[in-house]
Amino acid sequence: MSLFLKFIFIFFLGSTLGYILELFFRRLNGGKWINPGFLMGPYLPIYGFGLCTMTFIYMFIYDKGFSPVVAILLMGVAMTVIELIGGLIFIKGAGIKLWDYSNNFLNYKGIICPLFSIIWTLIGAVYYFFVADKILYYLNWYSNHLEFSFVLGMFFAIIIIDFVYSSKIMVFVRKYAHRNKMIIRYEELKRDIRDGKNSLKEKSSFIFPFKGNLVNYLDNYKKKINKEFKRQNGKGLFGKFRKKWKIRKKCLHIFII
Repeated sequence: MSLFLKFIFIFFLGSTLGYILELFFRRLNGGKWINPGFLMGPYLPIYGFGLCTMTFIYMFIYDKGFSPVVAILLMGVAMTVIELIGGLIFIKGAGIKLWDYSNNFLNYKGIICPLFSIIWTLIGAVYYFFVADKILYYLNWYSNHLEFSFVLGMFFAIIIIDFVYSSKIMVFVRKYAHRNKMIIRYEELKRDIRDGKNSLKEKSSFIFPFKGNLVNYLDNYKKKINKEFKRQNGKGLFGKFRKKWKIRKKCLHIFII
């Protein structure tokens, strides 16, 4: 069986398991179910690429006899690079953020940060010591059950259809983001659409969160972002003057005391 088909199988595992991981992470972090990622279906390709990369590193390091520490560090670095490339592609190409680390220490453009690099390294350690051998076992199982290739074929056919559908939405969102000179946080937008529909007692869709009038959704999201910006920075020149006056008043009060 070709190495290419084996890594296709690993990509399938990583995309599916990564989706489940992100789904529950968002549930625990935000308190509500949010369909993660750019695509509509139950898969996250970035995790597929990540698992393929970690498996390749494991196989290479294991064959060459290097220390596990080297493999684990390489996995952490590789996952951070994949996250960086994926984040930049969507920010530069589509004007959207699929995740946001802006509040984390020493983040870069909100798409990578030391905290998650450490988390990826720890995941690499778990993978090396507890998961890698099981992945290789499943590869051997796949080699003996080539009929499963039909499932993989269906998987990629669905992804292609999903990608075409999701790309149309992304193109529309990208034009809106570029026209308004803004970065749209995809997960936040999905959450706002769902909350808005729930407040109007309308049915929201988990799989198709953008179903409806996308222009209205984006306009409402823009208004929310502008309100948050004004609240954080003060309302125009009056807000700046008021902040300066409060500071001077406080200094004057201290001087008098």
